[in-house]
Amino acid sequence: MERYNEITNKNQREIVLLQGRPCAWGKCVFCDYIADNSKDKDAMVRLNHEVLSRVTGKYGVLEVINSGSCFELPEETLEEIRNLIHEKKIQKLFFEAHWMYRHQLQRMREYMGIPIIFKIGVETFDWDFRENYLNKHADFTSPEEVRAYFESPCLMVGIKGQTKEIIARDIELLKKYFPLGTVNVFTNNSTSVKRDEELVAWFMETYQWLLDDPSVEVLYEKTDFGVGD
Repeated sequence: MERYNEITNKNQREIVLLQGRPCAWGKCVFCDYIADNSKDKDAMVRLNHEVLSRVTGKYGVLEVINSGSCFELPEETLEEIRNLIHEKKIQKLFFEAHWMYRHQLQRMREYMGIPIIFKIGVETFDWDFRENYLNKHADFTSPEEVRAYFESPCLMVGIKGQTKEIIARDIELLKKYFPLGTVNVFTNNSTSVKRDEELVAWFMETYQWLLDDPSVEVLYEKTDFGVGD
């Protein structure tokens, strides 16, 4: 598995996929990304050190992801990231966290000492679809609640059972309330959730303009990183 990459089109940055403890929630019905975790702290620290050693700081921006939230990374890895920020003169950091960690974000910002863009896997702002089907365990009822803590929501489109109306509202709210965002076009995986090809085709035609929007990244192929899951 490739764990280092560079994003060179929008919001240029280096990106690393690290390993942390099992996701604290781990029950999202669509997600098999959570398999990339460990309970062996020493092994995680060694792996993460190897991956972080590839960071050059060339863009001054680093994104760190893992199969859960940044708060599930080993303390030793978080300390290494903080040291790397100073050594490589990194000026901005991207992290991802579940809604349950929203009250800990400021503590992480203070620890790292630089601006952090926090991503969150919203998947959809439709409460019923998010909670009763996707089982996200994120009980916010409005985008304003999310924006009070997070800068960059990750949406998911193209799932059977989802509707055009849900997607249209999600994109509208993303653009209205958030400076950045990611739209993940669902790819079939080992879960029971299935991709709706007609809905994907409609989305890619209707929202083709998002591909040129500098504030929104559209991921329509499964990647090694699974960003936004």
